[in-house]
Amino acid sequence: MDQRLLLMHQMMLGDAPRLRAYDRALEEAVTPGDVVVDVGAGLLVLSLLALRHGAEHVYAIEADPATAAAAARIIEANDLKGQLTLVTGDARTVRLPRQADVLVSEMMGNLGPEEEMAEVLHVLARRHLRPGGRVVPRRLRTWLAAAEFAAEGWGMWGTDFFGYRLDPVQELVAPAAQLHFFQRPPTLLTEPTVVLDQPLDGRSPSRQTLRQRLPVTAPGRLHAVLGFFTADFTDDVTLTNFPSYPGCNWAVWVWPLRHTGVAEGDELSVALRRPARRDVRAVTGWRLECGLSRQRRS
Repeated sequence: MDQRLLLMHQMMLGDAPRLRAYDRALEEAVTPGDVVVDVGAGLLVLSLLALRHGAEHVYAIEADPATAAAAARIIEANDLKGQLTLVTGDARTVRLPRQADVLVSEMMGNLGPEEEMAEVLHVLARRHLRPGGRVVPRRLRTWLAAAEFAAEGWGMWGTDFFGYRLDPVQELVAPAAQLHFFQRPPTLLTEPTVVLDQPLDGRSPSRQTLRQRLPVTAPGRLHAVLGFFTADFTDDVTLTNFPSYPGCNWAVWVWPLRHTGVAEGDELSVALRRPARRDVRAVTGWRLECGLSRQRRS
């Protein structure tokens, strides 16, 4: 197995808030005797949680053959062949022998939609989810906000490094996303704004507003636009990668900008551009166009 994939699963398993959110949501969604489908099952963590909460049978769908081979070892080691069926293939094309009471998936990228979870669950829900069936999570939203960094990340390339200037480096950055794990809370200069709202039940349409206006609500030094997600599981269980938390395996997407002073009343116009379909998961493929309109100063 590719060691990078193994390390990725190791990081996800160590993300305690992620596990708690799924555990609480599955406890509520799964009724003893239910059939559950785990989409993008990886190393079966969500499948095992579904069994823990009373699922009669879980169908675990995993597209990557190497990951599926590792998952098969877990099934064998736990003697789960009668309760857990591993299906290797693209979830959009598989045919399952039974209808599902619950669909569960953790195919959120750092921005939210990179792994096309909404599209995949839409196909599966139409084909395999019983009327009245549940989907976990039930909604995925993508947010943008403008920020001033503390003493880390893109905020380091400023004009006062012990009396010296580092800002010429700002001219070298590519107009593409970077991934960042925040160690200190940044200052948000605009309110977070939803640009993509995706219900995951397969029945409700997604809302895309990939072009938005972000009014500046706090004065400061504009360093970047941040992109992050919120996943809604139940009325009181949500999961987000911003603000960062200890053990979070998702980074925040950062589109660096030339450091610029802004004041309340200024406004950013932003447009998020999807990559070509074949590159939808590429970190640097999601582009952001950004403009700044200044309020007239007296």
